[in-house]
Amino acid sequence: MTDIINGLGRATAYGALGVVLLVLGIFLIDALTPGKLGRQIWEERNRNAALLLSSALLGIGGIVFTSIWTTYEDFGKGLASTAAFGLLGLIMMALAFLVVDLVTPGRLGATLVEREPHPAVWVTASCNLAVSAIVSASIA
Repeated sequence: MTDIINGLGRATAYGALGVVLLVLGIFLIDALTPGKLGRQIWEERNRNAALLLSSALLGIGGIVFTSIWTTYEDFGKGLASTAAFGLLGLIMMALAFLVVDLVTPGRLGATLVEREPHPAVWVTASCNLAVSAIVSASIA
């Protein structure tokens, strides 16, 4: 019974940290794109914005999963590494976004929240997932 209670406590702590990182990811995407992200997705049903946010959330989820999976034996170290690698993933995704914005015409954030589907959203979403895979692979 003690193992179950201990496991529930760890799952709660990791889950709470994961939710915090996901919320930070939402704020990050909201800051990188014009307008309110929630309005873009839920009210205007903007698929570009939804795909961009979804890719970031999946990427952060992958980083959190990998960090937990590789350090579960040492709870303190696992929690710290999950926070550190999750934050690193967010920073790297933001930097990748800014680099793509720099090397492409127009303003990427504005392009990604257009009503019409735009191929740039697929490139940016792929970039989010690639950065997350790289960060996840570096966790050892």
